[in-house]
Amino acid sequence: MIRTASKRVINGWAMYDWANSVYNLVITTTFFPIYFTKATSFYFKSDIVPFLGLRIKNTSLYSYAMAAAYLVIALLYPVLTSIADSRGNKKTFMQFFCYMGALGCSMLYLFDGSNPVLGVYCFILASMGYVGSLVFYNAYLPEIAAPEDQDRVSAKGYAYGYVGSVIMQLVGFLIVLLLKNNPFFSLRLNFLLVGLWWAGFAQMTFAVLPKASAASVRKKNVFKAGFAEVKKVYAQVKKMALLKRFLRGFFFYSIGVQTVMGAATIFGSTVLKLDDTKLIITIVLIQLVAIVGATWMSKLSARFGNIRVLMGVVFFWILICISAYLTAGQAENLEPFHAKIAELQQQKADLMAKKAQMSATAFDEADAGVEGELSRWEHDLAPHQEPIEYSFYLLALGVGLVMGGIQSLSRSTYSKLMPETKDTASYFSYYDLTEKIAIVIGMFTFGFIGQVTGSMKNSIICLIVFFIIGLFYLFSAQAKQRQEPAPAV
Repeated sequence: MIRTASKRVINGWAMYDWANSVYNLVITTTFFPIYFTKATSFYFKSDIVPFLGLRIKNTSLYSYAMAAAYLVIALLYPVLTSIADSRGNKKTFMQFFCYMGALGCSMLYLFDGSNPVLGVYCFILASMGYVGSLVFYNAYLPEIAAPEDQDRVSAKGYAYGYVGSVIMQLVGFLIVLLLKNNPFFSLRLNFLLVGLWWAGFAQMTFAVLPKASAASVRKKNVFKAGFAEVKKVYAQVKKMALLKRFLRGFFFYSIGVQTVMGAATIFGSTVLKLDDTKLIITIVLIQLVAIVGATWMSKLSARFGNIRVLMGVVFFWILICISAYLTAGQAENLEPFHAKIAELQQQKADLMAKKAQMSATAFDEADAGVEGELSRWEHDLAPHQEPIEYSFYLLALGVGLVMGGIQSLSRSTYSKLMPETKDTASYFSYYDLTEKIAIVIGMFTFGFIGQVTGSMKNSIICLIVFFIIGLFYLFSAQAKQRQEPAPAV
């Protein structure tokens, strides 16, 4: 019988969430999307950049990079879970993926916008390290905590991860403010610090995690066994009508949810033209609102049932996407203003570069002319841009309210609908794999539509479609639940 490990081991295990959660918030959600698009646009003087012989819109390239990262992860995931289940060297594999991810983050410091291939490869490396290490991190939970303590220990890990990532986010924001005269360098410095934070704090975890006993090692072909487990669970799910319908709904609305979370920063930066500082502050506030949202949704599910609440939440996501589409349309009408302001800012930069070759009088006259025209255009833009900013803040508030709650509620619903089995790990691996495939499809579709049509606004339409399909399957699941005895969800 498993006994809960000492407080030292539990705290050490939770510290890995503190260590690696900074990647998800600071790199994926906040700084890297902003930096990737702005650095490549600055270097190539266009949002169309070269990549492996192709010319791709930089926002679409970012979406493709995330899709590619999670495609590799999805292909490896069954093998990794099989290794975690059968090998006694979980710590070694966890360390390998941890250092892979930290190295990928740190190497982003070398990405200056001129080398998008390096940026994409490092981002993929970091993503693989993040997800790969979590497979083995999660596999430790049943070894260090008794069944009755696993929820508490898991919650501790999430809490550590949240606090650590917000602290690093605030440190990163402070660096951006202190080095505002060199914004690209400040963001690159953040990438390096995230890598050091990740690898550094992980040492507290690796120092206390136990090595697996010889009895826990089972010899088997991990490649064959991993995919066999997926096939087995898939065959079982097909026979359970309610679970099958719920999983289909989960798959489609997860495409929407995960894509919104992955592309929100780029949307705010490139489509709505929001200031980087305001974007960063908004992302931090979303994390705070998400706590309230998750708690609120948990109480609603206890009163109205999981599936009914999920239906309401998915409908709310549809409203968020429709609002985002309308806001993007307003922002597109302001493109002439932004284009003219960008042109004047470039003229000002060119003028500064020629300052040494000009007389003081000539420079002052030219600078005053450009500055005056720039001020007039910015003044004319302000009353039109402010409503767009306020719309984004309201959208962010809405996303925060339903972001964390829909993930936790989906997982608990799946847990309730699962058949009674001792092989819960295989079922949750299947669930996680479903979510990762959803990310691949969502990010690729979002980037592809933006690339083909030239507008990210049109990509939002596909998200609305995915949410509607997900809502349809939830309705179907609820109807099935009424027809036959089933767990109370």
